[in-house]
Amino acid sequence: MQPVRGALWMIGAMLSFTFMAIAGRELSGKLDTFEIMLYRSLIGVVIVLVVARYANTLHQVDTGRFGLHVFRNLAHFTGQNLWFFALTVIPLSQLFAFEFSTPLWVALIAPFVLGERWTFTRILACVLGFLGILTVARPDAITIGPATIAAALCAVGFAGAVVSTKLLSRTDSVTCILFWLVILQSVFGLVCAGYDGSIKLPTAEEWPWVLVVSFCGLIAHFCITTALGLAPATVVAPLDFLRLPLISMVGFYLYSEELVYSVFFGAGLIFIANIMNIRAEQRRAKPVPS
Repeated sequence: MQPVRGALWMIGAMLSFTFMAIAGRELSGKLDTFEIMLYRSLIGVVIVLVVARYANTLHQVDTGRFGLHVFRNLAHFTGQNLWFFALTVIPLSQLFAFEFSTPLWVALIAPFVLGERWTFTRILACVLGFLGILTVARPDAITIGPATIAAALCAVGFAGAVVSTKLLSRTDSVTCILFWLVILQSVFGLVCAGYDGSIKLPTAEEWPWVLVVSFCGLIAHFCITTALGLAPATVVAPLDFLRLPLISMVGFYLYSEELVYSVFFGAGLIFIANIMNIRAEQRRAKPVPS
């Protein structure tokens, strides 16, 4: 039953990411990406403080690795802003396919930061994955533009955040990591949204979409974390890729977006590359028989 429960949590993550994308698309042209991030982070501050107070974990917050927290949140803030920008311009299916390349960037960065070893499987998976990225991007003079580049680079920002989180998790609690996440990104959002001297307040019609972005982002990551605790990564990862056909249908029916074969083919290559990495990591993690 544990894999089944894990699958149900992954369905929750899929729906949360999908609703967040719809909300972000609905806010496009009304709030800029920095304003969306500002309000998302401020709401996150309230949620994290309430939950930490209820769980009695606020005392776990400290400044021992503050510099790494700043780097982690700069990476995530940059990636998320690029994601929201690309969301308004390119098809939803193409954006999600690019986002799936985040684990490959992690595999590429990890040996330099986490001291992990290069292996033939890891190199092969990265090569295959980046072929998938090129297929999704369709690199020709017509389709390559700022939004496509932003979608590709958002995965690099997310990868930097993942690697930093791995380092922080060795010493800092979840409460500490989440506290600095919402606090620092509120500061970044305030500075970036207010650099021109004007920060737009959401209207009564826009606030529900802002709340959807804020809550669905937190819910999605909570669902993924819970799913990974209930089922192996080899079960969870394939289910995560079901987000692509789901968001493709949303884009087709709500926004009249074309269903492009190359996006699915490229995403398939990225999926295979990720599964190769997961299986290789599981083999390495198995204890050697004595």
